[in-house]
Amino acid sequence: MSGDRLTHLDEAGNAAMVDVGAKDATVREATAEGLVLMAAETLDMIRSGSAKKGDVLSIARIAGIMAAKRTHELIPLCHQLLLEKVSVDLEIQPALPGIRVTASARVTGKTGIEMEALTAVSIACLTIYDMAKAVDRGMSITAIRLVEKTGGRSGHWSAS
Repeated sequence: MSGDRLTHLDEAGNAAMVDVGAKDATVREATAEGLVLMAAETLDMIRSGSAKKGDVLSIARIAGIMAAKRTHELIPLCHQLLLEKVSVDLEIQPALPGIRVTASARVTGKTGIEMEALTAVSIACLTIYDMAKAVDRGMSITAIRLVEKTGGRSGHWSAS
């Protein structure tokens, strides 16, 4: 673990938004991923576009992008960021069976972008579940994690 203390606590141990006013703006990027595991028949339904609620993959992609833009409203103490780019990719993986969701986000700013990438993945996964739950309530959302981040004082980090 890096750093000497949790950054969202003040000297008295109270929750506090980090003051980033004196920090330099740098290009920051983050990529996160997660999995939605499901029955093979459910995956076939999604792949064929025959879900009753519509195009699951397109709607999940849009939901993830929208979520990244609203992360500061969902996660307490997150700074509002002027996002430069958010992408959400959904990869059908028959061997699981399931869908791998990957989100990337970029900003030139004074604070990290990891939460935006993680929020995009989380909401895209939840959207997949919502749109297919009528046929498969046993789906599971798993393995949501940060894959890589660059920029800022801590520089580059990558999952092993």
